[in-house]
Amino acid sequence: MASEQWFVGPLPLGPGETPPLDDLEPGTQPCRDPSWSTPPGRPEDPPELEPEDAQGQLLEVPASMPSPEPPAPDRGPTPARLPLDAMFSPITEQLRYLLKKADDFQSYLLYSRDRVQKEQLAKAMPTFLKMCEPYFLYLEAAARSMPPIYGALQELVRKGLLEISQQLTLRLEQLVLMYASFGFVDLEETDPLSISCFFCGRFSISPSHEVSIFRYCTPAAYTASRFPRYLYKKMRWNLETTPEPSNRGQDPHVDYYFLCYRDTWEDTGQNPANSCPQIQKLWSIGRWVPLGPAEDDLYSWILCPQPPGDYQQLLTIGFEEPSHMLATDLLVQILMGQAGPARPPSAVGPPAWTAQGP
Repeated sequence: MASEQWFVGPLPLGPGETPPLDDLEPGTQPCRDPSWSTPPGRPEDPPELEPEDAQGQLLEVPASMPSPEPPAPDRGPTPARLPLDAMFSPITEQLRYLLKKADDFQSYLLYSRDRVQKEQLAKAMPTFLKMCEPYFLYLEAAARSMPPIYGALQELVRKGLLEISQQLTLRLEQLVLMYASFGFVDLEETDPLSISCFFCGRFSISPSHEVSIFRYCTPAAYTASRFPRYLYKKMRWNLETTPEPSNRGQDPHVDYYFLCYRDTWEDTGQNPANSCPQIQKLWSIGRWVPLGPAEDDLYSWILCPQPPGDYQQLLTIGFEEPSHMLATDLLVQILMGQAGPARPPSAVGPPAWTAQGP
């Protein structure tokens, strides 16, 4: 078991050790239900990590390194190129660090529950998720933002960054589910103190449009009233539209998109044990269409556990769940193909948002 003490009082730090959890994010609160609020701002700087992971050096890529192959004499001098391994080295080192910490959290959960308080274990998970946010921001923004942060990234580099992001996302999902199975965190979306979903990156598709990514740890009913029926969400994207400088009177607007599946066997009334597993879940991407409460009625919002909404299906994917990376790629294609970089989806009339076939 790891020797670092995460759940006890402050101790002197040795070389390569990290500070205890209580020092990571003072006052950090568990994730509130973000479905009905604007996406979080750029998270604060992560807690102080090990010396080699200090802020500012965490994911910095050297400006240039000499190419291992000399330029051809007939082409004249060429700019120095950064080897792919050298570029990914600080990124993969940080991934290993976070995965190791996830393993440590799992070990404490399984073997140290008799020596720690439940409140400390419950506080550990949202603190660790908050600690991973800057890393997700870097990966998704570097791979997807327009224009790219490092110029025209090669497809190999983009895929590598997104695969790292996906790997960490799935590991965190697994860890949260394990903590929930022991009763230390709640996954119920209507509970404002639950961890029903967590933030895993943000990128821009135009100067005035940013997309934030959230992953549900377990499929959640699309609305508390289960309407539309038998529809469950697995991912959410918040598309934030910032008004152009010429439209100073307009407020920022947020549209919500979901990766959902529909239980087809429930539609037919069949028992899942007697139906083919491949046709139980039909996956799609759609947009949240609010049906209430009235915006000017504060009491209705307070008394409503979850606002009702309709599902405007935009793309039918099929019976196989898309990967975290592929689902976001499909959403970007929808946004760029239908809304365009300078036209927010909220400004598009209903005829433009027709359901598409698989």
